[in-house]
Amino acid sequence: MAKIKKTKKETLFKFPLTKTNFLIISIGIIVLIVGYICMAIPDDPDAFLTRTLSPILLIFAYLIIIPIGLFYREKKNE
Repeated sequence: MAKIKKTKKETLFKFPLTKTNFLIISIGIIVLIVGYICMAIPDDPDAFLTRTLSPILLIFAYLIIIPIGLFYREKKNE
């Protein structure tokens, strides 16, 4: 039987998130903070900020902005 040499490729670990990803995620976190502030501000629990705007901002941040920030990849120019 012939011995098979296994060559080990040295690969450097490249972190998958770039500066653009962190920028998008930070925008999502800012939108989350604004959403929670809008939920806490009004004295009336039936106000527009509490009942309408705040949930829209929170859902938008949790379900759209932050996942885009996690999955976004820049195009490679070769």
